[in-house]
Amino acid sequence: MAADETRGAADDIRGAVQGSAPVPLSVLDLVTVGAGRTASDALRTSVDLVRLAENRGFHRYWVAEHHSMPGVASSSPAVILAHLAAHTDRIRLGSGGVMLPNHAPLVIAEQFGTLEAMAPGRIDLGLGRAPGTDGSTAAALRRTERLNEGADDFPQQLAELTRFLDDDFPDGHPYRRIHAVPGPVQATSPGGVQSPHRPPLWLLGSSGFSARLAGALGLPFAFAHHFSAQNTIPALDLYRESFQPSAVLDEPYALISVSAFAADEEREARRQVLSAALSMVRLRTGRPGLVPTPEEAEAYEFSPMEREFVDSWNANVIHGTPDEVRSGLDDLAKRTGADELMITANAHGGAVRVRSYELIADAYGLPTPASA
Repeated sequence: MAADETRGAADDIRGAVQGSAPVPLSVLDLVTVGAGRTASDALRTSVDLVRLAENRGFHRYWVAEHHSMPGVASSSPAVILAHLAAHTDRIRLGSGGVMLPNHAPLVIAEQFGTLEAMAPGRIDLGLGRAPGTDGSTAAALRRTERLNEGADDFPQQLAELTRFLDDDFPDGHPYRRIHAVPGPVQATSPGGVQSPHRPPLWLLGSSGFSARLAGALGLPFAFAHHFSAQNTIPALDLYRESFQPSAVLDEPYALISVSAFAADEEREARRQVLSAALSMVRLRTGRPGLVPTPEEAEAYEFSPMEREFVDSWNANVIHGTPDEVRSGLDDLAKRTGADELMITANAHGGAVRVRSYELIADAYGLPTPASA
């Protein structure tokens, strides 16, 4: 990367702190589908939510790749991001993440080159090495039974993807004459003009592997605190210890995703969080389905083992009134030293999810559309 591109990439990664938030706040969307609702309903909620996020000054909005889960309609992040780009003007959009072993690197370079052309300077490419699903579905996606092979090859896949994005395979490489389009090759064609942007790469993880790799490559790192809270601080420590300055970053930049849900009353927040927890119980016990209503969750008879799981799960969900959620987020940022918090709020209804982010924005004094 040239010096100007390097400075631009670092600026794209780092967000400005608004209001009284200790670090930039962002949104992670799983496009959750509640019982009695459709995927179309969930995607309409995503549009409402991304508009709110943009208007209230959240820094970025990511969509996570999942497969074969009836309650999660985010199997195609690039398609969803194109839809969201058409409804926004400023907020950064990205994948949190694309599960690279599920895809050919060239395909991802083409998809995100296209997104960059649609929304110049607003696209992030977050990458993970997990399948984002169960083993059978991963085998169907990858057309192979050797699932560990894809995960073990992740550094090589990442290097190949980076080459496609930069269009800089060396002479003699079998892919030297293959180009990801849209991409840099268009600038070298007669009459071509170089795009000033290339989607910044992020590595995602829930353990130490990606933390160490992100550090070694000098890339920003996003940790899935929302489902691997016990590993958060060890992984961030490993990332910071492994970090080597790069053309992208002079120093580490760590984002953590956190489950947080705010409601006007604490009891209502507990009801909504219980609904999401029951959905997780069913997923973890091989019964994935739509996100149940709060009424169904309250009436459900949890076994002792299920109740133990719910209590453990909800202990890592910051929920309650807006002030309680703000206090929990501030404490998490302080304990982890995270440079950015990415909030995911899973619930049955779209309106309550949007309201949760609205209340969190209010608690931090983020700008309203009239004052933005």
